[in-house]
Amino acid sequence: MRFGMFVPQGWRYDLVGIDPAEQWAAMRGLAEFADAAESPFESIWVYDHFHTTPVPSLTEATHEAWTLMAAFAAATSRVRLGQMCTCMGYREPAYLAKVAATADLISGGRIEMGIGGGWYEHEWRAYGYGFPSIPERLGMLREGVEIMRQAWTTGQATLDGRYYRVDGAIVQPQPLQPGGIPFWVAGGGEQVTLKIAAKYASYTNFTGSLEEFAHKGEVLRGHCEAIGRDASEITRSMNFNTVIGTSAADVEARLARIEARVAPHLGAEGAAKYVENYFITPPGALVGTPDEVVAKLEERRSVGLDYAILYAPEAAYDRSGLELFATQVAPALR
Repeated sequence: MRFGMFVPQGWRYDLVGIDPAEQWAAMRGLAEFADAAESPFESIWVYDHFHTTPVPSLTEATHEAWTLMAAFAAATSRVRLGQMCTCMGYREPAYLAKVAATADLISGGRIEMGIGGGWYEHEWRAYGYGFPSIPERLGMLREGVEIMRQAWTTGQATLDGRYYRVDGAIVQPQPLQPGGIPFWVAGGGEQVTLKIAAKYASYTNFTGSLEEFAHKGEVLRGHCEAIGRDASEITRSMNFNTVIGTSAADVEARLARIEARVAPHLGAEGAAKYVENYFITPPGALVGTPDEVVAKLEERRSVGLDYAILYAPEAAYDRSGLELFATQVAPALR
């Protein structure tokens, strides 16, 4: 199994209490931790959002994803760099192809393109993008991915689409990676998103119970067969909200610290819901001792998971959970 990790960027109130002037140093330090030669992490990730969640804050930071891509590209030398996932509607696709190609050059060919239709209505409307329907957002995704694919394989893109129109948009320099930047198509929609993934993706990223994850893998396989593509060419990934402790008591103490940290911003009830909704109830929760986390990931591997990406909310304050993963979990799964 392969591993990546998210670098906290503020989106989930995971930089609160750190002076804004010091937040880049905290993020860079975690990137360097993941970049170390002995690290089990192949990649680092950020989210593509503008407003905090679950409640938009007027004062707390959410650092912009593609600016961070360029910064991490210059600050690291080994790990691959991704966003999970870039919202297609936030940037015109030819422009995004240009930005990503430049970041790929800076990084020496280490950029990944996580891409999806987007969902956070509050920031869509606040930034003046409206909020198109789901079919429209997925239509934008399909056309945008085609424009980027053209740009990275031919150096220019032309498309007279329903949502995007470009006419000989030149993207130079080209990405350093042969064939262009790999696409991670995020989302498990069976009729549209997984069809887009079957055609364009090197990786997928979706969640769900064990049964749901296995089912979506079979749907993806069917879409690949329909277009004559080998489904084994596509790596299946999943994001995991992660809290790892040395014992059950340690895990509970870590969850309590996370709740206390966000309580001033979400209120006591909101903070309790934050912990419940992100770390207790979702199928993407990876909470427990090292042995328990190994068992949960082994279950996922049995239904087709190839690549686990960890989001540890305490990482900017305490790396010991990530260190437990690196020393006790990853070696048991690699």
